[in-house]
Amino acid sequence: MAEYQNFFTQVQVSASPEMGMVEGVDVGARTKGASFSTLMGWIGNAQLGPIYLGTAGVVSIAAGLIWFEIIGFWFWRQAGYDPAVFLRDLFWLSLEPPAPEWGLRIPPMDQGGMFLLAGFFFMISLWSWWLRTYLRAEALGMGKHIAWAFAAALWLVMVLGFIRPVLMGSWSEAVPYGIFSHLDWTNLFSLTYGNLFYNPFHALSIVFLYGSALLFAMHGATILSVTRLGGDRELEQIVDRGTASERAALFWRWTMGFNATMEGIHRWAWWFAILVPITGGIGILLTGTVVDNWYVWAQDHGYAPL
Repeated sequence: MAEYQNFFTQVQVSASPEMGMVEGVDVGARTKGASFSTLMGWIGNAQLGPIYLGTAGVVSIAAGLIWFEIIGFWFWRQAGYDPAVFLRDLFWLSLEPPAPEWGLRIPPMDQGGMFLLAGFFFMISLWSWWLRTYLRAEALGMGKHIAWAFAAALWLVMVLGFIRPVLMGSWSEAVPYGIFSHLDWTNLFSLTYGNLFYNPFHALSIVFLYGSALLFAMHGATILSVTRLGGDRELEQIVDRGTASERAALFWRWTMGFNATMEGIHRWAWWFAILVPITGGIGILLTGTVVDNWYVWAQDHGYAPL
């Protein structure tokens, strides 16, 4: 039986940096070097770099920094430019959306305009990064699974901060930027619309959330349990009998009742993960636009006791 060195043996192999593909790939905007981190080697690959940003990546980081600075400046202003107050009240500081009376108009900066400006740069940052993931996958001949998974998360962000407020006719429906204010918004949202727990799409989102956690934990645990047999070396494992991968698949078939393959388990996890924000976004989008009280809706449909 072959034994392999991995994280659990506390051995890190150090060699020349692996610079990745160079044939048929534009490397003009890629960094030229790479470094190593022992700390990162404890949890994954120790090599850092090379990194490719490109135009979309640079735009995304620049817009993201502007968004971060706008919120930080507003928090600093709320703290009276006092560092002690800033640190003390950081969890309570908030950049709020415009008041309901402004509707979809653009208010003065100190009455919600700053919130809209921050949101504008936030969207540029997110969608530029999405474009980068799509273009990098295309350049490398990969499938677009990462880009579409990211788009599923952006769907929920867009529903919360743009699509639903537009349909409701008021920017005040958007989620504020702040830690406790974000949580307060969620609580008030549920109370206002008759308990979000009776929203079936919210329920589906939680199912997929817990399901994702279970699937990822089971997959990670399965591979880690056979790394001493080389289970993390997928290419060699796929074509041989009696390998770590075959034992892992047998374990799933014996204990879970269905086959798991190197590809299949990732399809399960991918679908479960992207359905969390997709179903959650649908549930949020229907709230206030189609259903005003989820508890009453649930009673009408036999989903809640009368």
